Amino acid sequence: MSEKVTRKIVKIDEDKCDGCGLCVPDCAEGAIKIVDGKAKLLAENLCDGLGNCLGVCPRDAITIEDRPADQFDQAAVDAAAATVKPEPLACGCPGTLARALSPQPAPCQPQPEDTVAPLSQLSHWPVQLTLVPPTGPRWDNADILIAADCVAMAMPDFHERLLAGKALAIACPKLDDIEPYVAKLTRIFADNPIKSITVAHMEVPCCTGIVMAARTAIEQSERTDIPFTDITIGIDGRVLREV
Repeated sequence: MSEKVTRKIVKIDEDKCDGCGLCVPDCAEGAIKIVDGKAKLLAENLCDGLGNCLGVCPRDAITIEDRPADQFDQAAVDAAAATVKPEPLACGCPGTLARALSPQPAPCQPQPEDTVAPLSQLSHWPVQLTLVPPTGPRWDNADILIAADCVAMAMPDFHERLLAGKALAIACPKLDDIEPYVAKLTRIFADNPIKSITVAHMEVPCCTGIVMAARTAIEQSERTDIPFTDITIGIDGRVLREV
């Protein structure tokens, strides 16, 4: 048994933890896993104590404490990572498993208008901001589209006009807690080579919160160099303003 040293290490309050699993992908060392519906620290030597998982916990169930613990062991982290297979988030839904998609190309031959179905331009899954990973291939040199949930419902040409060629994240600024979204966007902007950011929201005032979240994340990530476009969509689906 290794000698314990007093150091910083993650502490998880199981009474607060609701098992959402958002902390799991944000722990680069793979030290956290959902067990019996609660986040657990798998082993002390897998936790480096830096606390990347803190900012994504919506219940403030994760803190950092100073206590005697096994020393952090990068070799143990590497060995554990070699045996791990990609999993869906711990909410138990297989639909949260990250995957890449291929946007559909246009048909080679012209088709009668009444036989041509609209082509999907979605390049990845999942798309909900809570579920998307903060790093990965989808963000490499990406033009990002952050869209309020209702935009795609109102806009008939959403895929062709806004989504084509972009990495998508959707959120509801009225019904959801914005602070975790700001934290997630900050990670995405800071840790990836982003080319541009487009925010699309409805004309109703409550929907502009998603613009505030994106701008705040840009400031916190210190990536004010990224080109930013703000698009307002009317409830009739028209583009009312683009700046």
